[in-house]
Amino acid sequence: MREDLVLRPAPAAWVRGNLGLLAASAVVILVLAWAVAPAVFAGSDPLRGVPVQKLRGPSAEHWFGTDNLGRDLYARVVHGTGLSVSATVFAVLLGLVAGSLLGLVAGAAGGAVDTAIMRVVDVLLSIPDLLVALAMITVLGLGTRNVAIAVGVSLIARFARVMRGEVLRVRRAPYVEAAFASGVRWHTVLFRHVLRNAYGPVAALAAVDFGVAVLFVASLSFLGYGAVPPTPEWGSLVSDGRGFLATAWWLTTMPGLVIVVLVLSTQRIARALQKDGAR
Repeated sequence: MREDLVLRPAPAAWVRGNLGLLAASAVVILVLAWAVAPAVFAGSDPLRGVPVQKLRGPSAEHWFGTDNLGRDLYARVVHGTGLSVSATVFAVLLGLVAGSLLGLVAGAAGGAVDTAIMRVVDVLLSIPDLLVALAMITVLGLGTRNVAIAVGVSLIARFARVMRGEVLRVRRAPYVEAAFASGVRWHTVLFRHVLRNAYGPVAALAAVDFGVAVLFVASLSFLGYGAVPPTPEWGSLVSDGRGFLATAWWLTTMPGLVIVVLVLSTQRIARALQKDGAR
């Protein structure tokens, strides 16, 4: 049978088979929209409270309820998305760029350079990522920017290890050896041939680590290392509700659910990327 006559799955069948992926993508897009234009999705002021409406449960008027000062919790979650997501994106980009460069240099250079870089990476991998982030934030000080830097540094070793493994696999390919034999400059081969064919698993790892970074950023914010109150941030919103668990469960549950749903969505997208990379 001719290849161009092979039946392709109908769009409706593809949609039915990828409902989870579509839902995960919709969640990520919604959260990014919250971060870019929070006023479009939550018009009320996240810093202004109405005392007579304090500690009201979720309703049609206040989707996530109100806090102890009468502030709309949904508005605070939406307006806090910008800080939380921007810190997460910066952390993942920092880990991706720095880790990929280290892994690329280690895998391409080999020898003593590879040994020196990977010994440092092994030491970082032996320490829990959150502990590395806590140590960094202790040195850098408080603030969302410092939280993002601390989390990004904790992710560098992951990307370096994966990138090095891919570089070692790709650099022995016949087309890479042919490029070197034909006299192409080493940096051109490195970026045009090696990096171009080694980024797939690293991209999938970036999707996985985005969810991990969300948890790390929220954890550090929960511990009080993030934005200064009353500026809303996901982790600090969960922390603020701890004292009202018995009477106002929504103060911790609603921001926590947003974090959990986003993390699960990014993991679902990461699995799809890994499957595509394995084909």
